[in-house]
Amino acid sequence: MTSLTDVNTPALQTTLGRLTLPNPIMVASGTFGYAREMQRIVDLHRLGGILPKTITAEPRIGNAPWRTVETSAGLLNAIGLDNDGVDAFLEHHLPYLAKLSAPIVVSVAGRTVEDFTELARRVGQCEGVAAIELNLSCPNVSGGIDFGTNAESCQRVVASAREATEVPILAKLTPNVTSIAEIARGAAEGGADAVCLTNTVLGIAVDWRKQRPILGNGMGGLSGPAIKPIALRCVHQVRQSVDIPIIGIGGIANLDDVMQFLVTGASAVQIGTANYYDPTLSMRLIDELPSALAEIGATRVSDIVGTLKTS
Repeated sequence: MTSLTDVNTPALQTTLGRLTLPNPIMVASGTFGYAREMQRIVDLHRLGGILPKTITAEPRIGNAPWRTVETSAGLLNAIGLDNDGVDAFLEHHLPYLAKLSAPIVVSVAGRTVEDFTELARRVGQCEGVAAIELNLSCPNVSGGIDFGTNAESCQRVVASAREATEVPILAKLTPNVTSIAEIARGAAEGGADAVCLTNTVLGIAVDWRKQRPILGNGMGGLSGPAIKPIALRCVHQVRQSVDIPIIGIGGIANLDDVMQFLVTGASAVQIGTANYYDPTLSMRLIDELPSALAEIGATRVSDIVGTLKTS
């Protein structure tokens, strides 16, 4: 195994516009708690970036149960952005997170442009926040994807958040649209430093005996290996449409998955569903990445980003 301290180890540092990560392995919002829960089994300081659970202006109790259903090669969830609100986050969670050496990217969600703007303003002025991810794409809350399904609306909310804070802005987009490239262009024109592709794919699970949906919310978001081909397609399409960096999300479960996203056009990745069944995966990926880069003659992560040959 190649050591990260070897002289010939490929450089893992990753640049996402104005945001620099020590390596491209991040953990996705909603799958890693507030990080404190993972401190006994994961070396949090080694991560490329940590995204705590999405926060909203006011506390949310989330959706009625059931909230999760296992599916073939995936997980269907309808949590409903259950969280204690921004005040509780800033008072109880951010002080702990700010002490970690890994970059902290705070995920925020709102029902209105004003919600996003105010959250960006409040969070962005806090010490220890490296960037803000605008969750424009949650499929299981009322109004959760409104800003991510229309390019003009996406541009408007990103631009407003951009004016409210100086920290880098990441826009997390939904695959549940006709043209994700069009939405990504709206995010770029609004001033996003990078786009995150993608959030979950809208789906439903059915109990045929009861003749009812299993999830309390009816529909939910599908994640896990089942959606990786969709996420890769989104990265490929957006890479050809915008110049800002891309963070790949969707079904990453091993090093091959990471390399596929990088080659397709992502500069970094977020590990999501795998955190539930293999919470130390991120550590192994960081250890294995240098050898994979060396195998194809790369000296740094940026050497292979977007090198996919399509002809």
